[in-house]
Amino acid sequence: MGDATPVFVVDGVSKGFTDGRRPIQALQPVSFQLHAGEIVCLVGPSGSGKSTLLRVMGGLIAADSGAMWFQGQPHCAPNTAIGFVFQKTNLMPWRTILQNVLLPIEIQQSKVSIAERIRAEAMLATMGLKDFEHAYPRQLSGGMNQRVVLARTLMQQPRLLLMDEPFGQLDALTRERLNLELLRLQAAEKITVFMVTHSITEAVLLSDRVFVLSERPGKLIAQMPVPLPRPRDLAMTSTPAFGELAMQVRSLIGEPS
Repeated sequence: MGDATPVFVVDGVSKGFTDGRRPIQALQPVSFQLHAGEIVCLVGPSGSGKSTLLRVMGGLIAADSGAMWFQGQPHCAPNTAIGFVFQKTNLMPWRTILQNVLLPIEIQQSKVSIAERIRAEAMLATMGLKDFEHAYPRQLSGGMNQRVVLARTLMQQPRLLLMDEPFGQLDALTRERLNLELLRLQAAEKITVFMVTHSITEAVLLSDRVFVLSERPGKLIAQMPVPLPRPRDLAMTSTPAFGELAMQVRSLIGEPS
């Protein structure tokens, strides 16, 4: 787990919408802190406001109330030190894999240096995509494209990585591989990760803490520590300790065991 330094602070943040006829409260006031170098997964029933909270944290939509701080500074707008990975890969189909990874650098700097290109190639190699630099997204599998998105996001060297069900559309084996890849990359890069998932197994395997939202309007009802040793592997999911933690999360969400 990370140290005691709060990288991100959420204080009384709430959010509502309107469906054109009546207001809908998506989130009740939510408060928590994220510490440097930890992984926190957010779970809860469908429609509980998980993705809404993530988008507020990323500065993509405005909160109705409350305040946030990132690295000690007030936060309410997108920040290049906060990476965002969505469920859909949103890669540019007309750009090669390497060109997709370099896109944020092009946008920020207008010109890609040789050093940045070398770093992008190294990042793709780290992701196991060294031989696919000049391929196009349509030529890769869903899991490979999601690794491209991770590489593109990590090129910006974020301090905080927000992930919205990034592996939700993948098959079980690919999802397991990317869970392990995320654990490895997070340990190497020392990034703080806040991730929405519907998978209780995924949440327990990855997390230092699991946050649980209630039914809509979402209220943070638990911040459950996951005291499993690191590094973690898939064999751990078969242990009694893991099963007990997963059962606790399931009972907090209200799912039948």
